[in-house]
Amino acid sequence: MRYAAQRLLQAVPVFFATTFLIYAMVFALPGDPILALAGDKPISDETLHTLRERYHLNDPLIVQYGLYMFGLLRGDLGQSFTGQQVSDMLAGRWEVTAQLALTAWVLELAVGVLLGVVAALRRGGIADTAVLAGTTFVIAVPVFVVGYAAQIVLGLNLGLFPTAGTEQGWPGSYLLPGMVLASFSLAYVARLTRTSLAENLRADYVRTATAKGMRRRRVIGRHALRNSLIPVVTFLGVDFGNLMAGAVVTEGIFNLPGIGQQVFQSIQLQEGPVVVGAVTVLVMIFIAVNLVVDLLYGVLDPRIARA
Repeated sequence: MRYAAQRLLQAVPVFFATTFLIYAMVFALPGDPILALAGDKPISDETLHTLRERYHLNDPLIVQYGLYMFGLLRGDLGQSFTGQQVSDMLAGRWEVTAQLALTAWVLELAVGVLLGVVAALRRGGIADTAVLAGTTFVIAVPVFVVGYAAQIVLGLNLGLFPTAGTEQGWPGSYLLPGMVLASFSLAYVARLTRTSLAENLRADYVRTATAKGMRRRRVIGRHALRNSLIPVVTFLGVDFGNLMAGAVVTEGIFNLPGIGQQVFQSIQLQEGPVVVGAVTVLVMIFIAVNLVVDLLYGVLDPRIARA
């Protein structure tokens, strides 16, 4: 409990620091959002002043941030410059992005760890070489190239997956985008698992367990793999937040109405409150996942919790 409390307390200043930086960077962008909202239509100075006062754009940055945090602590993500509640604008989109990110994360975990274990156990063999070559190729290719290639080959030419939209629901509409979103991280998980497991298989405690007559499957599963998963769990925890944020490109390619698409459209329209609200929730998810990862450290290696 003390270990968990320490990690929770450490997350508090991280939350306030990151939200302040996000708020400052978004509202430091050039241009007037009220003028952008009006477009080519003329707007009087009185109307402009009234709208700027309504949305506190004339206040100092620290005052704007304080008002935003006061509303956030009450569960209010604020209003867009069109008068809509940010929470209402994002409500129908979280499910799409969450399903996409979870699909990619599960594929990354299952396939990545499996490939890494196979490569480590067959180090120097055909399987190891194939995994290293394949992951190097995936890492070298930009995700939008992978996305369009998968959409054309697997979607249009072979007809194995839908090419756009969410009409088929989960998992049909999310498998192909999930594979594309997971491809880059999956390659890293496979290589990280391979390296970590191969190193632990040469450790003294593995040789000792083998010499005592313990079955190889038990040595690998209970001892070597368990210790090897610590860096993998670290990467997977951090990467879940990256998958949520990195869905912008994938959602654009496959026309998925998720948070990434909304953030991209809001940046184009200079809708700062919507961008800040969406990214703030992503930050909270990121911090929560990393807190869970920190707690898993204590499960995988009790020495960390006692440190």
